[in-house]
Amino acid sequence: MLTKNTQSRLSGLTKGNALLLITILGFGGSFQAGYHITGLSSPSPCFINSSWNDRYNEPPAPQKVTMIWSLIVSMYAIGGLFGAVSVNNMCPFSRKRAIICNSMISVTGAVMMLTSKEVKSFEMIIVARMLYGYSSGMSLHLMYLGEISPREIRGRLTLTSATFTSLGKLCGQFFGLSEILGRRDLWHVLLCVPVCFSVAQVLVLPFLPEAPRYLFLEKGDDKACKRALQRLWGKGDYKQEVEEMVIEQTALEASPPKSPLQLLKDQTVRWQLITIFIIYFCNQMSGMSAISTFSFDIFLKAGVPKDKIRYVTLGLGISEILTSISCSLLIEQTGRRPLFWGGYAVMSAIWIVVTIMLNLKVNMCKLSEFTNCDSSPLPGAATATLSSELFIQSDRLAAFVLMGLHRWFIFAVLGLLFPFIIVSYCFMLFAGVCLLGSLYTFLLLPETNGKTFMDISKEFKAITVCGKSFLEEDKVETKL
Repeated sequence: MLTKNTQSRLSGLTKGNALLLITILGFGGSFQAGYHITGLSSPSPCFINSSWNDRYNEPPAPQKVTMIWSLIVSMYAIGGLFGAVSVNNMCPFSRKRAIICNSMISVTGAVMMLTSKEVKSFEMIIVARMLYGYSSGMSLHLMYLGEISPREIRGRLTLTSATFTSLGKLCGQFFGLSEILGRRDLWHVLLCVPVCFSVAQVLVLPFLPEAPRYLFLEKGDDKACKRALQRLWGKGDYKQEVEEMVIEQTALEASPPKSPLQLLKDQTVRWQLITIFIIYFCNQMSGMSAISTFSFDIFLKAGVPKDKIRYVTLGLGISEILTSISCSLLIEQTGRRPLFWGGYAVMSAIWIVVTIMLNLKVNMCKLSEFTNCDSSPLPGAATATLSSELFIQSDRLAAFVLMGLHRWFIFAVLGLLFPFIIVSYCFMLFAGVCLLGSLYTFLLLPETNGKTFMDISKEFKAITVCGKSFLEEDKVETKL
């Protein structure tokens, strides 16, 4: 059952500009990240063959095509790495200005992608993919969402990031159908579809309010903060929100903003960093990213007819959206922990079953096991919420840099190596990783549902393993 405060907050979505802002941020942000993951899941190396033939008058070796194809896929992640590092450079800008600049980078990548076919250059595709990745790597959408969300519905609102990612994946799969844009003569258009939302974001975002937490905690402008809250959620005094920000501001005065290196050395946030690193590692290595990016190759090796693969991937996209929506309905009632450990446990079991069926040469045309696998991305959806909750304002920018570096590095390695290791037993690796995630989140992850950022910080400081905590170790070192 929803509490009165939660119902009031949800009704506030339509009283101000909050719903419009969430929609604009979603389509201009995580939607594009999802789209660019699945947009290349069709047999796109055909354009590598044609451009190589036109340039050198001879067909490329299969191994060379695979290498170039891996480079095109992984350059998205390399761009994401650079984007993650650049988050700290956005400090002088407001959240809105940073997102607008970010959208312009995505537009530049789309222009390069559109012209690459005319000049017959796969190098331009590589650069465009890198720009797309740079834009996605900043994760400004998620940061903005976390700073405009009231505590009572923070889980639901930050989870929209995962929902838009799933929607982007589905659209990438849909537009990739051969009947629409998934043809040899239209692949460059296929990879530019999301630019429409980047342009819309550039045009609309200047007229929407700035993040209230940014205005209060970083600019010290309480009047502008209240105006932003009223524009977002409708008329009201918002005393509770302001009081929470005042408490956090007191903590900020004692703890000034840190660099990523300083955050890594800080014992007080050690458990938050360990938690988010393990969860991001488990998400990337759980098989969900591999299935989304290399679905064509995986299903082909699994014995699915070539002409049916694109339609099967649509089923995966639909199931992922339904799961993400279900997660948004559950996350405030069940909390974050069950979605993590339960989701990882289910995926681990499914990967074991998939491995057994592949080795028994079971007919995979029905693909129920793959559909079920991608219908359990509960941890992936809940990660968006957890990422925005673990760190107070002074640590958030540095934390997003570290999270982005970690996430995109693993994604880049996966993009480079997975085309060479698509064998049935690789799914056992995914099963083991999921089991690790389930055990860690069940045994150690504190519940963050309905708590302030300061309360969450105290929960993590209280974690002990074998009767010891990092804070106790820090005190011993200080005494010595």
